[in-house]
Amino acid sequence: MARVISVEAERFPIAGTFTISRGSKTEAEVISCAITENGRTGRGECVPYKRYGETMEGVRGAIEAMRSEIAHGISRIALLGAMPAGAARNAIDCALWDLEAKISGTPVAHTIRTVPLRALQTAYTLSLAEPEAMAAQARANAQRPLLKVKIGGDNDIARIRAVTAAAPDSRIILDANEGWNDDN
Repeated sequence: MARVISVEAERFPIAGTFTISRGSKTEAEVISCAITENGRTGRGECVPYKRYGETMEGVRGAIEAMRSEIAHGISRIALLGAMPAGAARNAIDCALWDLEAKISGTPVAHTIRTVPLRALQTAYTLSLAEPEAMAAQARANAQRPLLKVKIGGDNDIARIRAVTAAAPDSRIILDANEGWNDDN
C-alpha cells in the first residue's frame, strides 16, 4: 500500500510577545505533516525561517512536491539527497522517523541512540524586554537551572544584572541574535 501524506499550516498563539533583536512575534507558524502507511501514521513538523528565505507557502509547496516520492516509499537516507536541508526536509524526516518507529514498535530514541539515555538540560528562553520585565520573567523561572537571555542593544548590561539578581542560582546564556556590533 502506498504511503499517504497530509500537510497542514497551523498558527499557535504565544503567551505574551516573544522578542529577539530582529523583531517580535505573537504567534508561532508551524507546518505539520503526517505520513500514513498501513494504518500507522508518523508525524513531523517545522517552523519556516524567514532569515533563510523560507515562507509558509514555500515550505508547504516543497513538502507537497515530495508527494510522489513519499507515496513510493522514499527512505530517510534517500530523502537527504532528494531535498536540501531546511524546514521542509526536517518535517518529512521527522515524520519518517516516527513512522518507522511505529511500524517497528521500537521508539525513535532506541533506534538512534548510541549511548545510554540520560536526562538533558535545556535552556529556557527569556524574551527581550526592559530590564524590569526580564527580571520578572527570570523570577518566574528561577527554578530552572539554565536561562537563555535575549539581548540586543541599549540596556543590555542592566538586563543581565536584573536577570542574574532575580535568578541567582540559574546559569545564563546570552543570545544577541546578531543584534550586537563592534560597539557592544
